Amino acid sequence: MPLTGIYGPDDFANRPQGHVITPARPGQARTGPSLPMPSLEWTPEVERATAPLYERVKHVIPPIEWPLMAPTIKAINELKQARGAVILAHNYQAPEIFHCVADIGGDSLQLAVEATRVKAGIIVQCGVHFMAETSKLLNPDKTVLIPDTRAGCSLAASITGADVRLLREKFPGVPVVAYINTSAEVKAEVDICCTSSNAVQVVESLGAPSVIFLPDRYLATYVASKTDVKIIAWKGACEVHERFTGAELRSYREADPSVQIIAHPECPPDVLAEADFTGSTAHMINWVRERRPRRLVMITECSMADNVRAELPDVEMLRPCNICPHMKRITLANILESLLTLREEVTIDPTLADRARRSVERMINLKN
Repeated sequence: MPLTGIYGPDDFANRPQGHVITPARPGQARTGPSLPMPSLEWTPEVERATAPLYERVKHVIPPIEWPLMAPTIKAINELKQARGAVILAHNYQAPEIFHCVADIGGDSLQLAVEATRVKAGIIVQCGVHFMAETSKLLNPDKTVLIPDTRAGCSLAASITGADVRLLREKFPGVPVVAYINTSAEVKAEVDICCTSSNAVQVVESLGAPSVIFLPDRYLATYVASKTDVKIIAWKGACEVHERFTGAELRSYREADPSVQIIAHPECPPDVLAEADFTGSTAHMINWVRERRPRRLVMITECSMADNVRAELPDVEMLRPCNICPHMKRITLANILESLLTLREEVTIDPTLADRARRSVERMINLKN
């Protein structure tokens, strides 16, 4: 079913004037003493200690670069133990982070679920700010750190809690679903969250003829094509995925008709129409594991193609990917700094957190 409407900030005459749409900023609380900076020299000991890790990434990280990364990787892994910390990394993190220092990796849904099972007292979130907020919502008594507070998200920045309240005024009684790519302020105003993995399931679970779906207009369009529920969308978009075009994909097929193309549902409809498979990052990875295509175009953020190739080197990855500038703010250097100083700590107002937590937990507890 096509979208029944799509709205944005300009559609509300009574929207608060002068409101700046920016991600919430975490605090800079320090929860323990700083530790001294370890040696970051490339030594035979470092080479021996990190050799098994390099085996994981040797197909995507050149040997000449490894001596620059390995000392920091070794230091991070030792500091995790000293701090009693766990590192969560999204599929869009660089291979040296995803494969060499992360304890848990995955898409937004996987990380949200795993965050509820973490026993460590400290969580270092290698991803963007809304992911760190989600981990904090689900682990209110734990310390959640994000290595760079500037790691935002164009989707999360496209809508505010005030916008959700205006949507509810315009469509009274219509339930609201928020993509996980939103701030805690927005999550506090909605009925339930979703990810790209379970968006259709979440929408249909509400048993309503119409649903407000925010903030990604393209994911909303994809969901509308998979359900009879009428979808009212918001005008947000992912700055990485909206840059792909159907014409670009057709050019890859013309160059090699045997190539397989898989795409994330945050892409525009003309892109999805050209893809052999559409799915969340986790679904895309599973598709590659099962199909093992000879040549593959993965229409999503660049590092995911690297992470998949590190695991499946027999799959040749063509590279029309786009880089997320926010994900790339997370580096080995600032992960190390975060563990040394226990900064930057993510904090959420308890009253707002209680409301936001309910929408996330309702998603997690949804039966398959």
